[in-house]
Amino acid sequence: MAPLMGRRLVTSAALVVAAGTAVACGSQGIAPQIASQPESIRNGAQVFSERCSGCHTLDVVGAEGTTLNVRQREHTDGPNFNVRKEHVPDVLYAIRNGGFSGAIMPENIVAGKDADDVAAFLAKYSGLKSSGSIPGTASQRQQPSQ
Repeated sequence: MAPLMGRRLVTSAALVVAAGTAVACGSQGIAPQIASQPESIRNGAQVFSERCSGCHTLDVVGAEGTTLNVRQREHTDGPNFNVRKEHVPDVLYAIRNGGFSGAIMPENIVAGKDADDVAAFLAKYSGLKSSGSIPGTASQRQQPSQ
C-alpha cells in the first residue's frame, strides 16, 4: 500500500509543478484587436490564453509556450500557431483526442462551447506569420523554416 500511495503523491506533485509551469510560461496579454471581435472569438482567445499558452505559441494572445531553439525544446512544446495554420475540424479533433499523437496534450482540455470558441479563434488567427505579420503585434522572434 505504501508504494502506491508514494506514486500518487509523486504524480500529484508533478501535476502541481506542471500546472505552475504552464502559468509561468504562459501569456503576456491578449492583443487589443481581439476586443472588437465577436464574443466567440474573444472567449476563444481568453480560454486559449488560460489553458493552452503554457505549451503553444501565438503572439496575438501573448502565448510563448514553444521555444524556437531546437536545443531548448521540451517534450511539452506544442505547435507554434504563429506559423502553423489550423482549421476548425482539426482543432476540435486535437482538443477531443489530446492532440494528434495523444502523447502529451490532455484529452478534452476544454469542452463544449469553449472548445468551439477556441477552434474558431485558432482558425482565424493561426498561421498568420507564415503569410505575413500579425496586425497589431510587434514580435521580433525569428521563425523556423517549414
